[in-house]
Amino acid sequence: MDLNSILSQLENTNEEETNNLLQQYNRENSLTFNFEKKEETLRSKLCQSVLTALGRQVQPSCQRTCLETLRILSRDKHVLSPVATREGMLILGRMARLHTGEEGDDNQKNCQEDTQTEEEERVVVEALKCLCNVVFNSPAAQQVSVDVQLAHGLCKSLHTASTWNHEVGLFTLRLLFLLSALRPDLRGVLRRECHAVKLLTEVLEHTLDVRWVGPYEAAPPDPQALPLPAEDNERAMEALKAAFNLTLSCTRGEEDDHQFRLIVAILRHLLMQKTETEEKTEEAHSHAVNLLNNLPVPCLDVLIDLPVQGGQEKYGGKNLDAVQVLLDFMEKRIDKQGSNYKEGLTPVLSLMTEGSRHHREIRRYIKAQVLPPLKDVKNRPEIGSTVRNKLVRLMTHVDMGVKQTAAEFLFVLCKESVDNLLKYTGYGNAAGLLVARGLLAGGRGETQYSEDEDSDTEEYKTAKPFINPITGHVEEPMPNPIEEMTEEQKEYEANILANMFDKLTRQNVIRPMGVRPDGTLAPLEETLTDPHVNDSGSDSD
Repeated sequence: MDLNSILSQLENTNEEETNNLLQQYNRENSLTFNFEKKEETLRSKLCQSVLTALGRQVQPSCQRTCLETLRILSRDKHVLSPVATREGMLILGRMARLHTGEEGDDNQKNCQEDTQTEEEERVVVEALKCLCNVVFNSPAAQQVSVDVQLAHGLCKSLHTASTWNHEVGLFTLRLLFLLSALRPDLRGVLRRECHAVKLLTEVLEHTLDVRWVGPYEAAPPDPQALPLPAEDNERAMEALKAAFNLTLSCTRGEEDDHQFRLIVAILRHLLMQKTETEEKTEEAHSHAVNLLNNLPVPCLDVLIDLPVQGGQEKYGGKNLDAVQVLLDFMEKRIDKQGSNYKEGLTPVLSLMTEGSRHHREIRRYIKAQVLPPLKDVKNRPEIGSTVRNKLVRLMTHVDMGVKQTAAEFLFVLCKESVDNLLKYTGYGNAAGLLVARGLLAGGRGETQYSEDEDSDTEEYKTAKPFINPITGHVEEPMPNPIEEMTEEQKEYEANILANMFDKLTRQNVIRPMGVRPDGTLAPLEETLTDPHVNDSGSDSD
């Protein structure tokens, strides 16, 4: 339908004709996401005409049609100037029944208490969808949202989460996520003034049907219970994403610790639940891991401290079921073909690294699963299908962040002992970490660990003298390539090799390096002239 025709007809039509006209436009463009640039001005004028219609007292059915049109138009970021104004955002906020700084508390109370018809509920949903599109596509609309305190209205809406229709809840949470993501300056306001973290915690508690049996212990999901419904899971994901934004850079306090431990307990409950599909379960676990990474590490004790449900005696009575879920999730992410390791894998590796560093039982349990007593010494550490093999392969990944995170994880499992790490990975795989940490000369990291020692298997003790420390396995004897050479041939090959190294060094292709006493690398000439290197106190050559 021609836009010029629509605009000319809208100027002199009544409510019913406006509704019919826009419904036709909506049907024709419901699946349109790419718009012609030459019609930008006309679409912008249509936005203004729709807002004008919404500003009049029209029936809910007409309001819904107008909002559907605006939702379609808001997919184009270049035509939003009429909407990204104080008037435009206030109209949408009023349609979405959100309290803004321009409205009084009584008005908001009345809006919340009014019984909504199905048509009125659809108007609220369409208005929230429009706000999501407009805020996402327009920096000007983001600023106006801050000015009219739209986020405050969203937080007031969170108080009524238990009465939400699914889509109202979903898009309310999504809008809060978008505002907290696109306007970092709002996060502190939402935390301090609106208590948004507490409100989101209550939303998660209600959505996931958490039943408390202890201060920070949720009752385990009933094995006979149905999986978490898709709609509940969808709302929970939006709440987790918003909570992630709000906890990115928060400071701790006694009151915060209580709130954080509640969140950890709810996330543990989520980790133990199943959704209707394996894909949705993995998505839920991913968001849970991301949020857990933001929370103070001491609060992770809630993951394993379950007095009512009990735990394993050999791990001090701690319950490690959630940790096993995290391990399974990690291995799935490693095995996922074509996945983005940086976004999909490093968060769970970082979480388990910090959990292992600060909680002894978590480290001991993960160590038993990932680095059991070494028996296989004939194959290289990176060859095979065990979790250890997969993680060692990641230590030489092309992505620097991935390989550093994987190496750090294994290093912490080894209690930051260089000797233990080399036993499981070989010097070649561990070299990058050792260089970065200044531990090429051996030793330990800075973290203090318990004194319990790992016991070596008989297979490892027998093979240890024959293990190549670089590759980390027992190598088959190789034929000596110079065994049948004459002395003249050996000298000739040695001269060729020396000349090649000299040429590469002079052209700065390679640079010979040595190790300082503190374990860091330095140019070879510096380490040779350092009086503390190779100082044996003897004058003999």
